[in-house]
Amino acid sequence: MAAKLLKPVKTRQAKARGDAPTREPAAAAMIARRIEEDIVLGRRHPRERLIEQDLSDLFRTHRGDVRLALFELEKKGLVERIPNRGATVRGLTPREVKEIYAVREELEVMAVRIIPFPVAPADIERLEKLQREHADAIEKGEMLKMFYSNLRFHQALFGLCGNACLIETIDTLAQKVYGIRSYANAFPESLDRARRDHLDMIKALRSSRRDELIELNRRHLRPSPEAYIKAYEQRFGKGDAAGA
Repeated sequence: MAAKLLKPVKTRQAKARGDAPTREPAAAAMIARRIEEDIVLGRRHPRERLIEQDLSDLFRTHRGDVRLALFELEKKGLVERIPNRGATVRGLTPREVKEIYAVREELEVMAVRIIPFPVAPADIERLEKLQREHADAIEKGEMLKMFYSNLRFHQALFGLCGNACLIETIDTLAQKVYGIRSYANAFPESLDRARRDHLDMIKALRSSRRDELIELNRRHLRPSPEAYIKAYEQRFGKGDAAGA
């Protein structure tokens, strides 16, 4: 995994003045983004240790920057800190996955229920553009672009409901399961189904078919948790109470 080199942490001017070392302002954010991408793409696995010194060496920066990055990822639910062991990629148990997805389903259905119909043509066009980006990424095998274009599609879809609190909560829960998306994305049939689901969602929106849109959203959520739970049980055994 290639790491982007950060700028030197101390400028000549700072050295001459004897000031404290200056930090690259975006260093922690960049590190957090790179680790998040590794988790999203399945390059870092559940329960994998994230050793601060190793990450400092990888990104050629201070441990303080790495610590801040891990703190931000912990807030998103992607990383957890375990006493006497440090940070690890969060490994959700099957029970946790089922609980999160049960809540996600109800909230996303709630959002769909309150979308004002008919949907404006400009909003339909925006969703169509995002769907094309997602389909293009699938066709080219650009998995990171595919992940974020899928994310933007659903943010735009649920954003139509107009309830800021509901939109934020949906987004927060989606973040918690970023790390399990790669399990379904490993199967071409799952990617093709997601692409077709997006097209069908747009058709349902255009025709103001709310019940159909609700069922599409319920169905769309299923592949990722099913694939993750199957892989989890193959690796760690069955049971929801596996320790971290």
